[in-house]
Amino acid sequence: MVVIIAGLMLAANFWTDFKWFESVGYTSVFLTELWTRVLLFAVAGLVMAVIVGASVFFAYRSRPGIRPMSLEQQGLDRYRQSIDPHRKLFFWIAVGALALLAGAAASGDWRSYLQFVNSTDFGVNDPEFGMDVAFFAFTYPFLRILLGYLYAAVILAFIAAVIVHYLYGGVRLQNDSGQRATPSARVHLSVLLGLFVLLRGGSYWLDRYGLVFSERGYTFGASYTDVNAVKTALLILTVISVICAVLFFANIYFKNIMVPMASLGLLVLSAVLVGVAYPEIVQRFQVAPNEQRLESPYIERNIEYTRQAYGIDDAEVEAYDATTELSAQDLVEESQDTTVRLVDPSVVSQTFQQMQQVRGFYQFPEVLEVDRYPDSEGNLIDTIVAVRELDGPPADQDNWLNRHLIYTHGYGMVAAAGTQIDAEGRPVFTEYNIPPRGELSDVVGEYEPRIYYGREGAEYAIVQAEEEYDYPLDAEEETGDVPTPEDAVEAEVSPSPDEARAPADADQEAAEQTAEEAPAEGGGQGGGEGGEGTGGGEEGSDSQAYNRYDGDGGVQLASFFDRILYAIKYQEPNILLNSAITNDSRIIYERDPVERVEKVAPYLTTDSRPYPAVVDGRVVWVVDAYTTSDGYPYANRIDFTQAVTDTFTDGSAQQVGALPGNEVNYIRNSVKATVDAYDGTVTLYAWDEADPVLQTWMDAFPGTVVSRDQMSEELIDHLRYPDDLFKVQRQIMREYHVTDAAAYYGGQDFWSVPSDPTSETDAPEPPYRQTIQYPDEESTFSLTSTFVPRGRENLAAFMAVDSDPRSEDYGQLKLLELPRSTVILGPGQVQNAFDADADVREVLLPLEQSNAEVTRGNLLTLPFAGGLLYVEPLYVQAGGGGAASFPLLQQVMVGFGDEVAIGNSLPDALSNLFDGEGTAPEEGAEQTPEEESEAGGGGGDGGGGNQDLTESLNEAVEAWEEAQQSNEEANDRLREALEDIQQQLDEN
Repeated sequence: MVVIIAGLMLAANFWTDFKWFESVGYTSVFLTELWTRVLLFAVAGLVMAVIVGASVFFAYRSRPGIRPMSLEQQGLDRYRQSIDPHRKLFFWIAVGALALLAGAAASGDWRSYLQFVNSTDFGVNDPEFGMDVAFFAFTYPFLRILLGYLYAAVILAFIAAVIVHYLYGGVRLQNDSGQRATPSARVHLSVLLGLFVLLRGGSYWLDRYGLVFSERGYTFGASYTDVNAVKTALLILTVISVICAVLFFANIYFKNIMVPMASLGLLVLSAVLVGVAYPEIVQRFQVAPNEQRLESPYIERNIEYTRQAYGIDDAEVEAYDATTELSAQDLVEESQDTTVRLVDPSVVSQTFQQMQQVRGFYQFPEVLEVDRYPDSEGNLIDTIVAVRELDGPPADQDNWLNRHLIYTHGYGMVAAAGTQIDAEGRPVFTEYNIPPRGELSDVVGEYEPRIYYGREGAEYAIVQAEEEYDYPLDAEEETGDVPTPEDAVEAEVSPSPDEARAPADADQEAAEQTAEEAPAEGGGQGGGEGGEGTGGGEEGSDSQAYNRYDGDGGVQLASFFDRILYAIKYQEPNILLNSAITNDSRIIYERDPVERVEKVAPYLTTDSRPYPAVVDGRVVWVVDAYTTSDGYPYANRIDFTQAVTDTFTDGSAQQVGALPGNEVNYIRNSVKATVDAYDGTVTLYAWDEADPVLQTWMDAFPGTVVSRDQMSEELIDHLRYPDDLFKVQRQIMREYHVTDAAAYYGGQDFWSVPSDPTSETDAPEPPYRQTIQYPDEESTFSLTSTFVPRGRENLAAFMAVDSDPRSEDYGQLKLLELPRSTVILGPGQVQNAFDADADVREVLLPLEQSNAEVTRGNLLTLPFAGGLLYVEPLYVQAGGGGAASFPLLQQVMVGFGDEVAIGNSLPDALSNLFDGEGTAPEEGAEQTPEEESEAGGGGGDGGGGNQDLTESLNEAVEAWEEAQQSNEEANDRLREALEDIQQQLDEN
């Protein structure tokens, strides 16, 4: 019964997989993989069966007719009598089992086989053997696999021969005559040992080419010892192996044990002396004392080929003598065209959730995405985007029918400008509400808003059955007032800090604003929760819209047999019993866009950050995909999982197909894939058509990847440089920005990726998407990161890559390398400076001591005025971050050189950063009495008022701490101190 059930499950999964590939138009992928696996299974199984079976057959046929009388043979007679009547059955079971195991193992190597038979040259030769890189990337791995299977077959054949010979008396452990093996057994075993040694010789020969992957030397790849000792040793061992194999085969004539034993001893001795001792002597006594000089040529090879393999060989490196001082007038001039993406996609997810969730069963990701869309004037702006996905039915209505037939899809795109906020600190939405509307829709036109394919929701959905919940008709009432571009706050940089809001004023207004905002936020959330309670079955027919799917996505349940298959696959009898499911119904599964791309292109590694975009009237998921290899000679290997891990990305979820240990040493963003969010259509575009790895796979799966020329113009507008590729290149650039072998050997110029200073973990700082202006260039959409010297915290370099697909420099890596003589604060040091600055503390202290929750946004770094500017938004969330509140952008902290400042907006913060420079008197000038009075402690805006306010704040903090102990007297003091603060503010 167990076997029958397992067989039914296997058959159902197999057939439904085929129907899925058929529904997406990639049947050729399914069949190519299937027939390749079948071929490898059959060949490997047949080879194993023939070699082992022939060995067993020959051992049985050459058994001695008369066996000597001994206790050993008498004991074996009982086994022979038991086995002989069923020996054919035992033979076929043993051979069949080995064949099945070999075939199953071989079928898993189908990728290596397809790369071998469809190999495409790289056009680059390795420096040691002069062979094209394709040999090492495609041919060498398959030959190693082939050699491994032959090894296994010969070894198993030898073991089987020894067992049969021993069982039937051909090999004896006890023998008075001294002959422990018959001549036939000696010949048989000698031939098998000769084959093994011959294969070992082939392995030694192949190992010569494997030296390009050696880890013996200072760097990855063939080292001095490998080239001058190991390579020669392997050649010698190959010759010795061939000689030993000939001696083993010669034993067919000699038929004694001395010849094979002598051959085996020679092989072992030569392997120890030539293969191990000789290279070790060279390494220890010749290379180690002169390592830098002898290894320099091989370090140069490693540097060159590593930079090629990771695509950083054409990176533009500029020595950047960053200025740390700037006048107020220069500040104004430089700030005219500077825009910074202050809206943090990892923080405003909560804002999206509270303001645009509409119903409790809709969901936004924890980290939103950054794209670009034109505004009403046609200017491209950084835009925070997400789709409103369906998480599932309300908790009290979560049953099979609702989950899989009623609540089937999300609804609408939500977008906000990345560089604008309203007066309350909320993001300015360019696409919002249900049905979706806003500036984005006005620019790109109407589009299909339903999201049947996404990263959330049920494992499968059955459509064209029951009426599906579409959207609430009262959605506008639930969202309330939504800030739009018309509500954006426009601010300009003032050359004088007196015209900017002072930190103390900013703090007071922020506190008042937060207090006023909390009830509004709570009311908004209450509406959302009420919507959840009245969603689905509880709402009347006039309060929600329904929909019937009319797309071609999913698999049509065209017959009752199809329903049986899927009922078995998902172990769900309701698929058979529900009367609304007809022959026109469709089952939608494999809904995650990343999983869909990985399934139709199993040779690709997908990026961890797919993102939605409105393209040609549809919402599509854009998925970046990589071709990878671990067979690029001399190129340093890295752990892909570790390289892509940062604050927002769990690298353990990223798997590199078919590569052991997730290690890669070659990567290209060769494919841009799209997945239609409505019908699930998967399209693979060849982005890097010159990539030989992609060409190899395109030959293996013809017709599955289309030319980039077929991309629509609107799709190209939304392409971007992928995150994971940039992080891998960033990981490599830590060391391989050094191109001089001597400097690389010293390692003193190596860098590290700084930890994210805004996070409580030690995870690396994530790269940030923002529009920046590189020195002497136009502003461009970029992906940016920073480096610090290894073991230190000051800034070493700033790295960016052009992420604008319309730019001629798309994909161009650029490095601003800072001089070692000038100390520029690194991200961690700037964060510490923020925390220690008196003006910043003056603003943050009351907030941190109150019930409000302060969240530090992304710490952005960007070139500015000949130096580097740090910008970090501060979000304040009322009520301790409860469910009824969301973060509001209330303050902005900036750092330039050694100075830091805070303001209620970026212009204010910049003005405060250069406090006094715009109004400082000339040296030697006398002050008028009025100026002296203004500079002194008197006056409404003078320092005396601020001093009194500071003292009152300090007293309030002390009183608040005592109030925590429920001291009535302290509570009275707290009340008096707060009244004093209000009085001081009123006077100022």
